[in-house]
Amino acid sequence: MSYASQQDLVERAGEAEINEVADRDGNGAPDPDVIEAALFTADERINSYLAVRYRTPLALPAPVVIGWAVSIARYFLHRDGAPDHVVRDYRDAIAELKEAAGGRLAVPDAEGLSPTPSSSGSTSATGTPPAFTRDNLEGWL
Repeated sequence: MSYASQQDLVERAGEAEINEVADRDGNGAPDPDVIEAALFTADERINSYLAVRYRTPLALPAPVVIGWAVSIARYFLHRDGAPDHVVRDYRDAIAELKEAAGGRLAVPDAEGLSPTPSSSGSTSATGTPPAFTRDNLEGWL
């Protein structure tokens, strides 16, 4: 299940634009496999950002997620170079995904990941022994 659909693309971009960028066989209609590939790419891009903070794929994508998917898919459908407004939408979507991944923007209805507690409930660090200690600096202090 994709986060967005062909209908979502048409609602945002218009039928004429989607026909133009997704009709690769020249029959006057968008090719379903072209649309599916663009939506898959969008889903993968979204999941790659959100997976650091949320369980992906999202079970119930919020409208903001659908918007990101449409912006990203639309950008990838323009294989010969997207118009400036499509590039802006794509960049805005990626910027918001970065914000969501960094915890500065919440994704509504998304199930977050829980940190895995250590077995003892404490933390520890390992590393190389210190180069300078009181013992090996004796006589210098």
